[in-house]
Amino acid sequence: MDDNRRGKPFLVITIAVIILFGISMLPLSQLTDGRLRDYNLLADILKITDDSTSVTVQPDDSAPVDKALIAAQEEEKQKAVVSPDTLTDTKEEKEVHPVDTISPIVAPITSRQGDIVVMEDYTGNGSGLDRFKNALSQKDSRVVRIAFLGDSYIEGDIFTQNVRESLQQHFGGSGVGYVNMYSEFPGFRRSVRQSGSGWKVFDISKGRANNAYLSLTEQYSVPDGKAKALYKGVDKFHNADSWQVSRFLFVSPDDCVVTTKVSDGEPELHSVSGSSDVQCIELPSPTTSFSVSTDCTSLAAIGVWLDGATGISLDCMSSRGYSGVTLSKINVGLSRSMRQYIDYDLIVLEFGINAMSAAQSDYSAYTRLMTKAVAHLKECYPLADFIIMGIGDRGQKSGSEIKSMRVAPAMTSAQRDIARNSRCIFWDTREAMGGENSIVDWANANPSRANKDYIHLTHSGGAVLAEQFVKSLLHALEN
Repeated sequence: MDDNRRGKPFLVITIAVIILFGISMLPLSQLTDGRLRDYNLLADILKITDDSTSVTVQPDDSAPVDKALIAAQEEEKQKAVVSPDTLTDTKEEKEVHPVDTISPIVAPITSRQGDIVVMEDYTGNGSGLDRFKNALSQKDSRVVRIAFLGDSYIEGDIFTQNVRESLQQHFGGSGVGYVNMYSEFPGFRRSVRQSGSGWKVFDISKGRANNAYLSLTEQYSVPDGKAKALYKGVDKFHNADSWQVSRFLFVSPDDCVVTTKVSDGEPELHSVSGSSDVQCIELPSPTTSFSVSTDCTSLAAIGVWLDGATGISLDCMSSRGYSGVTLSKINVGLSRSMRQYIDYDLIVLEFGINAMSAAQSDYSAYTRLMTKAVAHLKECYPLADFIIMGIGDRGQKSGSEIKSMRVAPAMTSAQRDIARNSRCIFWDTREAMGGENSIVDWANANPSRANKDYIHLTHSGGAVLAEQFVKSLLHALEN
């Protein structure tokens, strides 16, 4: 009996350690929507200095490096276009030196003037927003269209819904612009009420997608039998409760029938002739809702656009897990054909989070691939100005502390190089948040501005960042 008693403490301790180790392996932040932070047993046992990389845990493992980026880098390596040392380095880095990897076309620009994070113009002649300025001079007679292309950072219209609201209040306009045909989590987006069923979604990351139907949205939807999509305005944002023009863009190789309906109207049946060209059903009628339905299983639906007749229209096109490099694969012919219905005066790229790795400090390969993507977009939309948004601050857990990811400055530097190479505008998102360790302050704010994954913004945080972005944009337009 005495031997059994003496063995019990050891057994209890062993079981406790096993339980704690199991807990430390769970993504607690993700499972509890940020209410509990991730726990690392080894990090709490071992003494870890700020410079140590032996035990480092990211707060959220849900943002792996984009597989398309890894494939593109491997393709570069196989073609021997670049030397191996410029590709992804999976070795741990003792120290990160965030220097620009490409000689500047113009002198470096100070990122802040007083309380404004400036739009850094790398065109060389200060013309980075000239096309957009010219478009704004016509805002009373046509729509001035902006596209935000990004990843899960702007998913659910976070940040962009507030940029849209502010710019529409300043320059006029209504509606939320582009909305896809189907969303798995429609309630997450607050700027429009979306519902529907019967759609099979294809995106550029899936091998099954047909490149002939891949546009700036990087996805399309095909009816799986009877398909319907319904959109309703909301009063949570100014000018989002109604709009003047509803458009449905699609490609239908075969003859088919599409039914549409606006809020106060009767259902309209549209007989569509089969064609390989993009087609548009347009309803120029003020409305608070719009629906589309069809059972044509060969039709590729690109999306709907809910716009005003004049002023600002702002499209949010987010693709979770993307790094932006797949934009170099969108169909040029389709994009040019779509311009007769939907053209852009300004395109903003928000990417980078899904290209980051804690063990990598050299992002020159990403710079090259994204420079190629921007050049491709310019070929598709030659009348648009471009803004590259730097990454927002991202947290990294080391021991019991969370600080900015050490390689975040290196990614910002690489994105600034993309703007230099592409002769366009760069905006330092991380600086606008407050710089080093700002993600911790944002996550701990009341109300919280960032989720406890220390990556993504909350709706409140998106509104704060949008205010900074709009202030910077208006400053650039006025100076």
